[in-house]
Amino acid sequence: MSGRLNRTLRAGQPLVEPAGNVARVLDRFREVVNRGDRRLARRSARLPASPADRGLKALTTAADHSVLWLTTAALLACRKGPTRRAALRGVAAIAGASATANLVGKPLFPRRRPAAELMPRHRRLSDPPTSSSFPSGHAASAAAFATAVTMESPATGAVVVPVAAAVAYSRVHTGVHWPTDVLCGAAVGAGMAWGTRHWWPLRPDEPAASEHPSEVPALEDGEGMLALVNPGSGNGQLDPEDWICQNWPKAVIVHPEPAEDLVEGLHQRLDQAGGSVRALGVAGGDGTVAAVASVATEYGLPLAVVSAGTLNHFARDIGVEDLASVADSVASGSGATVDLGGVAIDDRPTDWFINTASLGGYPDMVRFREKWEPRWGKWPAAAMALIRVLYESSPLDVEIDGRHHRVWVLFVGNGAYAPHGFAPAWRPRLDNGTLDVRMVRADRRFSRLRFVLAAMTGALHSSHIYVERRVSTMDVVVRGTPVALATDGEVHEPGTRFSFTAHENVLSVYRPATVD
Repeated sequence: MSGRLNRTLRAGQPLVEPAGNVARVLDRFREVVNRGDRRLARRSARLPASPADRGLKALTTAADHSVLWLTTAALLACRKGPTRRAALRGVAAIAGASATANLVGKPLFPRRRPAAELMPRHRRLSDPPTSSSFPSGHAASAAAFATAVTMESPATGAVVVPVAAAVAYSRVHTGVHWPTDVLCGAAVGAGMAWGTRHWWPLRPDEPAASEHPSEVPALEDGEGMLALVNPGSGNGQLDPEDWICQNWPKAVIVHPEPAEDLVEGLHQRLDQAGGSVRALGVAGGDGTVAAVASVATEYGLPLAVVSAGTLNHFARDIGVEDLASVADSVASGSGATVDLGGVAIDDRPTDWFINTASLGGYPDMVRFREKWEPRWGKWPAAAMALIRVLYESSPLDVEIDGRHHRVWVLFVGNGAYAPHGFAPAWRPRLDNGTLDVRMVRADRRFSRLRFVLAAMTGALHSSHIYVERRVSTMDVVVRGTPVALATDGEVHEPGTRFSFTAHENVLSVYRPATVD
């Protein structure tokens, strides 16, 4: 060995083999892959004619431009809960997978598609694609959607995955892709779906925990309950008043009067009822729930939440997004105590919030959304409002606990939210006496652009623009013109001083006993 090395050195030959050898290895690898692709394609071509041929052609055509998956997502989004989240994650995964496969993969790795003669005539598409064969965009979109849906809703994924597999195979069956095109496309799609967790973490299936069970009365048929139903809330899928009549027929149902304050109206009805009311019920969005929760806290009454809003964050966190859960909890007398956030604006009485409060761009977004919603609908109006606020928003000059800050937005959560370094999505606990404070600084150069880039790349946790801390109290003084505060989606009258406090275990709620 040493003699051979000496002869090599004397001859001036390099110790490392030339790069041409690497190219030859890659050529051999491509040859092996191509040979395997041709063998598998011929085996598929030799399959006898069957009704499946027509079905696979129809399926692969339906998946053009992801029409099949977008239609499925629209149907899934009609039902709130995991299926709606699965639809949204699936669409996001498709967007990333399609862009990666078609805008990056195909230009970088051009490859000829299989010859038309390789497949029987009855299998061929009438309008076959002419772009690069590698990777398969259909397989990428199918795998992206199926993986994303399964992550949010395994039961729904069990139905979607076989359809996605059939779409992926149909590309080989109709002769427009080689098998490795499909495999690599599917890998791109699955990877993109898994990558959505970086920007949009999966929410745990378990509700938020509480170590403080509450002795709440068991109400047979809702006897002793005063239930407020807000007809302005709802998602179009549930008639909350009808549901209450069926499940709590002895409950007294009231509606907020258009000309009266909701809280004052409840006060009057409770005072008139004397001591006959043993619990309050509420059917509406989080803003309505927060208003009724403040009254329940003042009167020491437990609260039963019927999730009849659009998002129902609080109902989901306490474990009663499924209506059967709150019905069972009321019947069995199962409950717990949870925290509430309080904010005193200037010299006005304390306003309570069950989820979040915010200063900055969010109140403006709520106003624009409410203005445009009658014309465009809630979700389009919310999207347009967000775009406008991001374009027009101005930073706030504030003093937070005596220290000056310049911020784009200030978020205050009732309880510590998860995940860190990202838009707050859920609460692991409901009884930790904590305010979750998050703000986007505006005192650095290009702060808005840096925040957007950090959010897009999932790097907020390491960005100097983003600040996060936990406190039990906080005073915020706005310099200059009074600004509005938004709590639980409701916008309050403007003010200049905001005193936030976490109130531990002040609200009793009905929730399943299995949650601990």
